[in-house]
Formats: sequence, C-alpha cells, structure tokens
Amino acid sequence: MAKEKKVEQITDMEVDFAQWFTDVCKKAQLIDYSSIKGIFIYRPYGYAIWENIQRVLDAEFKKVGVENVYMPMLIPESLLQKEKDHVEGFAPECAWVTMGGSEELEERYCIRPTSETLFCDHFKNVIQSHRDLPMKYNQWCSVLRWEKTSRPFLRHREFLWQEGHTMHATAEEAKEFTEQMLNVYADFCENVLAMPVTRGQKTDKEKFNGAEATYTIECMMHDHKALQAGTSHYFGDGFAKAFDITFTDQNNQRVNPHQTSWGVSTRLIGGIIMTHGDNNGLVLPPKIAPVQIVVLPVAQHKPGVLEAAETLKNRLINAGFRVKLDDSDNSMGWKCAEYEMKGVPLRVECGPRDLENGQCVLVRRNDGEKTVIKLEDLERAAAEQLELVHQGMFHKAKQNLDEHIFEAHSLEEAKAVQERSGGFVKTMWCGELECELKMKEAAGMSSRCIPFDQEHLDDVCPICGKSAQKMIYWGVAY
Repeated sequence: MAKEKKVEQITDMEVDFAQWFTDVCKKAQLIDYSSIKGIFIYRPYGYAIWENIQRVLDAEFKKVGVENVYMPMLIPESLLQKEKDHVEGFAPECAWVTMGGSEELEERYCIRPTSETLFCDHFKNVIQSHRDLPMKYNQWCSVLRWEKTSRPFLRHREFLWQEGHTMHATAEEAKEFTEQMLNVYADFCENVLAMPVTRGQKTDKEKFNGAEATYTIECMMHDHKALQAGTSHYFGDGFAKAFDITFTDQNNQRVNPHQTSWGVSTRLIGGIIMTHGDNNGLVLPPKIAPVQIVVLPVAQHKPGVLEAAETLKNRLINAGFRVKLDDSDNSMGWKCAEYEMKGVPLRVECGPRDLENGQCVLVRRNDGEKTVIKLEDLERAAAEQLELVHQGMFHKAKQNLDEHIFEAHSLEEAKAVQERSGGFVKTMWCGELECELKMKEAAGMSSRCIPFDQEHLDDVCPICGKSAQKMIYWGVAY
C-alpha cells in the first residue's frame, strides 16, 4: 500500500505572524525561492491566482476605454534622466545593463523599475491633436527594483503588476480619471477580493515621485498592520513638459496634455493571504480562486461512488465553476486538510449513504459550515454557498477594520493606542512635514492617507497644537 503524503503543518499566526505568512506561501504551493535573493518563482497555484486577478481587472479596464500595450524592458539612462524628481526617487533601486554580449554598451540601460519615461517617449510621437485624446494605455508586465529586503508577494526585486498610463486634454478630465481608476481598484478589492478598503489621498511626503497627487486604497491585515493595495496618480503636465509632449487643441494652440498613472501588483496576493488566511492555511475569495469547488468522494472504493463524484464534477464544470475532483488514494482527512491549506472556497462530499438519500454535503472553507442539499439542487446551491463565502469573508475583514480604527487627540495618545492595539489611528493634522516626521519618529507610524470621508475630530493638530483642517490616518504598514 502506498504511503500517504504527510499534511504539512504551519505556524499559528498568534505565535509568529511573519512565519505563519511564509509557511502559507510555501505550503499552499504559491511560491518558491529562486537562486537570486529577492527574486521568487510563482508556482502554478500562485500564478493562477494572479491570472484570475488579471482577467477580472483587465475586463474592468476595458470598460472604461483602456487598451493594452507593451513597452520595452530596457530604458536608456538619458531617457530616465529627463524627469528629475522621478529619477531621483527610483535611482537607489535601479539595476543596470552595461554589456551587450562581450561588448561594453555606449550607454547604460536601466531594467524598468516603472515605465513612465517609456510611455512619455512614445506619447510624444503619437499624440498630435486633441482628436488623439484621451489616450488610455495599460501594460501587464514585470518590473525590477533592487530592494534590500524581500518577503514573498510583499516585497520582491522582480514582481508582476499592471501599470496604466493615460493622457488627457484637460487637468479636470485627468483628475477625474485618476479618481475613477482608484474606485475601480476599491470596488475590485471589496467586490472580488472581499477586502474592505479605506480610500484617500497620500501626503506630499508619501506621494509618487513626480506626481502632483497620489490616491490610495489602504487595507487592514490580520495583525492590524496596513497594506497599500493600489494607487492612482495625477501627474499634471510635468512629465509632458519634460518630454516635450504637445498637441494642437481646439483653439489651434500647441499645449501640453495632462497625465495619469495607476497600478496594482502581486502584492494583492499577499493582502489576500493576510486579510483572510487562518491557522489552517489560505482562505481564497471565490471569484479569484483557481479551484472554486473540490469534489471529494467518501469511501470511494464502494460501488458507484467515484462515478457519482465524476458526474457531480462535470455538472459543476458545465455550470461554469472551476472544479477539481480528488479521486486519489489519500485519506479523507488528508484531502480535507490539503484543500483547507489551499483555501478552496467550497467542498462537495458524497458517499454511499448520501447517494442512497439523493444528497451531498457542501462545506464552506471560510467558516466550516456544512449544508446538506438534494443532488438536483447542486448547481444552484453551489452558487449560493460561494456567495455566502464571499459575504462571510468580507464581513469578517470589515469587522477587523472597523474595530481597529482609533481616535487620538495627542501624540502620546496616538503612540499608546498603536502600541496597545495596532490598526489605524486617526487624528487631525496641520499638514506640515515636520509633524508627519515626528509621528514616525515618536510613534513608529507613517501617514497612510487623508481619507475622502473626513471627520472633524478637533480644531488643532495633536502634534504641534497649530490649527488643523484635515483628518489623517496613521499606521504601521507593510
């Protein structure tokens, strides 16, 4: 008799959250380490999650008129130097190509850390008239940033993402599109990934290099740290001026267009793990799970059980679900533990007694709830249960977020709250960089965002005592 595979154990998140996260990434077979520090291998299961994220988001982009393109991997150093603030922000993380074969290159080439300069160099050639605008481009690609530290999905030297770049005739249109794309990300996180978000604007200190304004969605992880899940930037006409991008407007004048940029990355997978996972492993949102339903035959050696399980699998596939049938000779206990580790949203169990009674059992991954259904109701019940999985996941994550937003009226109170409970601490803020730096130094928190939904908590900044008109969220972030 073949020896059964061992169910791999993971560290409890309450014992060591960082090790729990790494264990889940490895043992759910999402990722593996490569021979280069900080560069990871996306295993099929992990990459399939990204493919599903990409598929759903790409459809949303196309609804608002975005077209996909692909830009080169290499950026000439002279091109990168054209936008001073931008290049200074990325210079420490740039990786350079200096040799072509055995020949030294006349000019260094940067492996793209981001592609603003490449898009601008292209826009200069293809935008001539107001009739060419708006021009809405996006690319799905990898980028390389030579980070000093790395963690699976959260901080890679090479990571996968999408970067959208658009050009508009007016500042108003560009600003509107910047916020529209942030809302696309927010709706995706909440309605597809079951991750509740806080929407807001970054401070000048935290905004993207070269941007006039950066907007963000911030999410709360299990350990009450923040994760910046997506950003959208309004560039104004700064890049257009630096790259001499002009067009003839309706008054027959040559003017500069206004630009946006927006992106999310495989960091979202890290967010899914840390928002929803538990001590049994992954808990995946049904809409992006590589396998939405696993069919497990009980006592499969008994007559008719495997054939019935195969029929259930085919019915579910024909109904449009992503389904796997596990008819291996591993024990039922091993199978249940394996698919819990992998976060499969719904389990269908059927054994001889179930078949006699014309029924099967559905088990939800997020809360372990079991539902007995009639076989003829399978497709409808599966859809209902998957929707309940999504709703349950979102509700639990929203509760975690809501219960870890705290109000503070002094620097000392903000520090005490963060040390006691973590989470977001909301205060008023005068808008001065000095106070932002002092909060980081004294309380260990960076500014997360100036939320769109403002509250008036006080008349003064809790850090310096000066008049304050803005409420801001602080937190410890990944």
